[in-house]
Amino acid sequence: MPKASVTFEKLGITILVPAGTRLIEISEKIGAGITYGCREGECGTCTVRIVSGMENMSERSVLEDKVLQENMAGRDHRLACQAQVLGGNIVVRG
Repeated sequence: MPKASVTFEKLGITILVPAGTRLIEISEKIGAGITYGCREGECGTCTVRIVSGMENMSERSVLEDKVLQENMAGRDHRLACQAQVLGGNIVVRG
């Protein structure tokens, strides 16, 4: 199974995870402290910035895109409860 290397910039922690893992799951595993409310992609609480590696992330769903736009988030932001890592290297600031 393909793996992805995810670095949480503020903690300076990098972890290797299976492709398809959601950022919120990784955060919980290492204690990165990404705050969330609904885990359904509707509240926008878990918005994080992808510093690098956006090309290694799943595409935004219609719902995720809508919530991020409503919260005036830039194209480099994702909802941690929705965004899946696909491989490669990803750096997150959350």
